[in-house]
Amino acid sequence: MNTLSYRLLNLILSLMMMVGSVYAIGYLQNHLMLDPCPLCIFQRIGLWVMGLFALLAAIINPRQKAVRLILWLGSMAGTLWGLGVAARHTWIHYVPSAEPPACGPGLEYWVQTMPMSEVLTTVLRGNGDCGLIDWTFMGLSIPAQALILFTVIALIQLVILNKILNNHR
Repeated sequence: MNTLSYRLLNLILSLMMMVGSVYAIGYLQNHLMLDPCPLCIFQRIGLWVMGLFALLAAIINPRQKAVRLILWLGSMAGTLWGLGVAARHTWIHYVPSAEPPACGPGLEYWVQTMPMSEVLTTVLRGNGDCGLIDWTFMGLSIPAQALILFTVIALIQLVILNKILNNHR
């Protein structure tokens, strides 16, 4: 992996963000007409945060270890957020409770009428829409696919961290 530079790895993460966004918005949402549930939207936010920090790291390509670590932390925060939400969403799909979550009025209404901490709690509990498996690819639900994507991203993040800590360009 010595041939993969810090900049190239961050460009790969940025590309993964772009491809994931085109897949989610262009194909799943606009082509298949699948509306994203609140948990899906939160996963997209994690992907975008990760990708934006990775893109900044690739563009700036800082020499200072501290700057690289700050950019990595921002990117990793997005990755962990997306990974956690995707894991929770996958758990809602594959470990059904005795009582399915009730359908709520939707994320936009919640954001306008509730404090953000309550919105987060409500969304992470999952609503009825979040428990439905509308579409699968190779037997995997959309959140399970996102979980795999975020796991791969996290592994790349660990390679980047190793490069930062060992002062590899």
